[in-house]
Amino acid sequence: MRRLDRNSAIEFVDVAVDAPVDCPIDRSDLLARFHAKEDEKILSGAAAFAAMWRAIPILRPIGLIARIPAALWLLERIYRIFLRHRPKLQRLLAP
Repeated sequence: MRRLDRNSAIEFVDVAVDAPVDCPIDRSDLLARFHAKEDEKILSGAAAFAAMWRAIPILRPIGLIARIPAALWLLERIYRIFLRHRPKLQRLLAP
């Protein structure tokens, strides 16, 4: 995503290394799900990914589609399935 963000519209923060002190979300919750801040609103899961996509011109159409409640609902379900399998995927892809 960093490579696609050619305009530096997104501030990426690795909360495993550098969690913001003023963040209202518990560090363990931050590590469990993807979070993003858009228009001063903190988003989580698929909604956070959609916000990131809206900030990257080439992905913006997907982010806009995710504003449709049914699309966001489906993306969130897919994200939850991914989270269940993420530890296995990380082990498989570990160097």
